[in-house]
Amino acid sequence: MKQFLNFIDGEFVATDKTFANRAPVDNRVLGLVHEAGRAEVDAAVAAARGALKGEWGRMPVAKRVELLYAVADEINRRFDDFLAAEIADTGKPLSLASHIDIPRGAANFKVFADIIKNVPAETFEMATPDGGQALNYAVRTPVGVVGVVCPWNLPLLLMTWKVGPALACGNTVVVKPSEETPATATLLGEVMQKVGMPKGVYNVVHGFGPDSAGAFLTQHPDVDAITFTGETRTGEAIMAAAAKGVRPVSFELGGKNAGIVFADADFDKAVAGITRSAFENCGQVCLGTERVYVQRPIFEKFVQALKAKAEALKIGPSEEPGVGLGPLISAEHRDKVLSYYRKAVEQGATVVTGGGVPKMSGALAEGHWVQPTIWTGLPESAAVIREEIFGPCCHIAPFDTEEEAIALANATDYGLATTVWTQNLGTAHRVARQVEVGICWINSWFLRDLRTAFGGAKASGIGREGGVHSLEFYTELRNVCVKL
Repeated sequence: MKQFLNFIDGEFVATDKTFANRAPVDNRVLGLVHEAGRAEVDAAVAAARGALKGEWGRMPVAKRVELLYAVADEINRRFDDFLAAEIADTGKPLSLASHIDIPRGAANFKVFADIIKNVPAETFEMATPDGGQALNYAVRTPVGVVGVVCPWNLPLLLMTWKVGPALACGNTVVVKPSEETPATATLLGEVMQKVGMPKGVYNVVHGFGPDSAGAFLTQHPDVDAITFTGETRTGEAIMAAAAKGVRPVSFELGGKNAGIVFADADFDKAVAGITRSAFENCGQVCLGTERVYVQRPIFEKFVQALKAKAEALKIGPSEEPGVGLGPLISAEHRDKVLSYYRKAVEQGATVVTGGGVPKMSGALAEGHWVQPTIWTGLPESAAVIREEIFGPCCHIAPFDTEEEAIALANATDYGLATTVWTQNLGTAHRVARQVEVGICWINSWFLRDLRTAFGGAKASGIGREGGVHSLEFYTELRNVCVKL
């Protein structure tokens, strides 16, 4: 039986309390996860604090960059190990994990290593009251020990998206991966050992939220900052914990993202784009599209075209050729998604396709499968239009004018992302400026330049990550004023 151990102060640490890690495809037990208690979290935070005062805290930027490059190279050297671990934990298609999750997981270390060695600092000269001069210059210092709380939908990618810039800036981290996906965070501990990362710089504690590793970490007084990706309700709890000690937070939270398709869009590209944004990773993407608004002249044609695309998606295990849709992460999450499938029907939806569970054979019948689902005909007050589902589903509604489309897209508490499809340059720019989101894609979706600002508006998050924007959270900017 595989054991997923905590990684504390450069060593793997077992505990007496374990829980099962199960495969989403067939619910088999993959291994036992060793749950960290308060003592293990205390030890991890103390190790991280100690590393700041030791070799890591004194290390020149050039050496730090060298180590981060080595981490990326070792992830790529062990690409197949990381790929197997990620697929086993999530059940996502091989094509998706091999082209996005693992390459981006490695790239996040190199991107932020390059940024930290090239980022400039500000300098100002000023006149002083006595007729002399003073020189002001900025120094970036690490914020300290960073608590990193990670989601299960893109475990390695979203964890390294935080760990990469945190370490590049000279911080130390204590990572709490999702209890559903412990494998790649643990495996990264082996990488840290291999490349000679100083002890205490990277730590992993496994467990749950309340009364477990998550709460112990976010409430710990020696954690200087907390970064989290996940649902808004959990973000609110973490923010309450961080308020004690006035500690900074960086959150990417939930979304109820809109897709807007104008009548002049390249029809085939728009259908393909919405298919991806609604169903990729079985809809378990914070940036995914669960509300689609299509201009009336092409509405019926678009609904039928998206139906055909959804029904053509092959559902199955990761390694099977041509699979485009894997399982949901857990039985609990499947039950949540299916409850929304039922609510849609109860509230009067027309089920265009899907709405249930596909028939799977053999051991796969024990997996957490649902059908890709499309609805029409619901009012904007319906639960499946107002609440984040995080499954392979969307509701499609018609609109007539640009102003109406913008109003519909903005009629939500969330503000993470949108995707807009039009060949009119003026329309594209006007809509992009008015939709209340952190990122607006025009004629594309999930196209990311890692140097750009990323984050949510409204209930979808706090702060911006990516490029130099990550430095605003992971460093303190100190001004030095010298009287000449």
